[in-house]
Amino acid sequence: MSEKRLKRKIIKKKLFTKNRLVILNEETFAEVFSLRLTLMNVFVVATLGAFLIIFVTTYIIAFTPLREYIPGYASSKLKRDATELALKSDSLTRALRKNEAYIASIKKILTGDLDYAKFNKDSITPSSLATVNEEELKPTKADIYLREEVAREDKYNLFEKAKPKVSVVFFPPVKGMVTEKFNPKEKHYAVDVALAKNTPIKSILSGTVIFADWTPNTGNVVIIRHNSGFISVYKHSASLTVAQGDKVRTGEVIALAGSTGQESTGVHLHFELWKDGYPIDPSIFIEFE
Repeated sequence: MSEKRLKRKIIKKKLFTKNRLVILNEETFAEVFSLRLTLMNVFVVATLGAFLIIFVTTYIIAFTPLREYIPGYASSKLKRDATELALKSDSLTRALRKNEAYIASIKKILTGDLDYAKFNKDSITPSSLATVNEEELKPTKADIYLREEVAREDKYNLFEKAKPKVSVVFFPPVKGMVTEKFNPKEKHYAVDVALAKNTPIKSILSGTVIFADWTPNTGNVVIIRHNSGFISVYKHSASLTVAQGDKVRTGEVIALAGSTGQESTGVHLHFELWKDGYPIDPSIFIEFE
């Protein structure tokens, strides 16, 4: 025990023994500055200084813009720019996908490579999309009462009876003899109408020309996008009177009849009508003869 106590006394004496730090002038050896220190004082001051440096450094890194100058830390501006670029890239990716789908649908119209869906005048929707449970169609007492009330009101409402049931009326693109009808089994998704050369071909409805150019198989082609999801296609024309991006009105001349393209067998109009990406029989809505 005596040796341990002796060692402790020696260590304590070294820690608390006062020493003098003197700075002398090198030429005159005059005392410039002196400071009385102990090892304990030096240790305490060094420890406090280290803690202070750590605290200041942590504060700078966490709460001030100065951290941007520390290697390994990105600036807030770069982060904002990176976030904006990521958002723009995502928006451009979505727009690109929409454009690719749109181009693919136009390609299907030009090539005729597609699936056929049936349409009718009353409901222009694919029949395969609707699955109705018969139990859900049974009217309730409230439904029956409401129907009776409506029937009584409609009985004397002549204005409502006079309203047409079809909301869209198509203008015939041409008048002539139909040489080939709409036949999805033979992959003929159009109506062919025989015409005299340079017969004016007219737009069935107002809309925007989304394609007006020459193709090897179908010659001069015009594709017009209308409201309500309709697209009309006019193929084998001798010449075109509209360009892509033009706005056309109902009955406006868009081309002259001809026999251009490798698939043409004579002067005629190959007319297609589409709804929401599906071909439909134009003769249901338009009288060509």
